[in-house]
Amino acid sequence: MAESLRDILDAAARGVFPPADGGTSVVPQHGGRDAGVIAFTAHSVVFTDEHEGWVRGTLASLGCDPLAATMNPRFLTAFAQRTGRTTDTIDVLLTGAPLAGRPEVALTEVADPGHPRVVAARRRRDGVRVWAADGGVLVLGRGVAGRLEVAVEVAEGVRHRGLGRLLVTAARQLAGGEPVWAQVSAGNARSLRAFQAAGCRPVGSEALFLRP
Repeated sequence: MAESLRDILDAAARGVFPPADGGTSVVPQHGGRDAGVIAFTAHSVVFTDEHEGWVRGTLASLGCDPLAATMNPRFLTAFAQRTGRTTDTIDVLLTGAPLAGRPEVALTEVADPGHPRVVAARRRRDGVRVWAADGGVLVLGRGVAGRLEVAVEVAEGVRHRGLGRLLVTAARQLAGGEPVWAQVSAGNARSLRAFQAAGCRPVGSEALFLRP
């Protein structure tokens, strides 16, 4: 029986990845909201409720390096047109194991459902929780395949002081014993450095397609 998307992600969080065989796995969406592509080292996973034959036929028609086909702009454009979904960018996908202990940074949970960060996060995640720090915001919620996703925001005036690293570390401590995941734009080097400094490691790239 083929692995589910959640099975693949849980294994990746443990450091066990799909075989680096140049292949592509096509698996069903975990739910109706999220479809997309995750490219690991020399193996991609396309999660969609579209017919597998369409995915493989479209990839084969590109005439490009098979290792790069799933993230080729022509395939991503075809994916969007086929599904009627939208995508923003290709992100670096990172994960970090849970940590024991209490956060070093003072956090106050934001209960207001109208808070801008709560509203924005709920468009892409379930069970969203938001904490405010002095100069920063931490968001945790259930995203792709129910994985626990973290996002942080640091105010311009307090950057370069390690707050981003402390917020990501706090997320690992608040994770309740499960790994956390993050999607960071490849061009956002400052955020990537903060996540890596907090012990998260890049495991692949991800293009996420959402319903309008």
